[in-house]
Amino acid sequence: MTDQLLLENVFSQESLDRLMPPEKSDAFFEALYGDASEGAYDIRLECISRGANRVVLAFNLTQRPGKCLVCSLTYGLPNVFLRHPLINIKGMIQKIEEAGVPVKKWQLGNTEEDSKTLHVIPLYLDIE
Repeated sequence: MTDQLLLENVFSQESLDRLMPPEKSDAFFEALYGDASEGAYDIRLECISRGANRVVLAFNLTQRPGKCLVCSLTYGLPNVFLRHPLINIKGMIQKIEEAGVPVKKWQLGNTEEDSKTLHVIPLYLDIE
């Protein structure tokens, strides 16, 4: 079982911002569309819950001013995030393990519409 203090440190917002820095949103849209200003949302990795055996993270997609999050086809994003080298989920998992949290299994969930301005893609981590 992983120590709670370790989990708090590894999954603090500061640590998650290092895993998924804010500037990755612009880099993602630059790679996808050739222009960062075409992006309809900012991506931020946040911790939803930390338990003894499971951690739930979320890629929060927050609508940018003057853009339409609902119109931006976020429901197909889990498949894109799984493969996209800028998002690099496998690299994130590796860094989490290097920080001392053994990940047995991980899974990216489906996009959930929290509101018209916030969509969430959960990332489930089963830990030892």
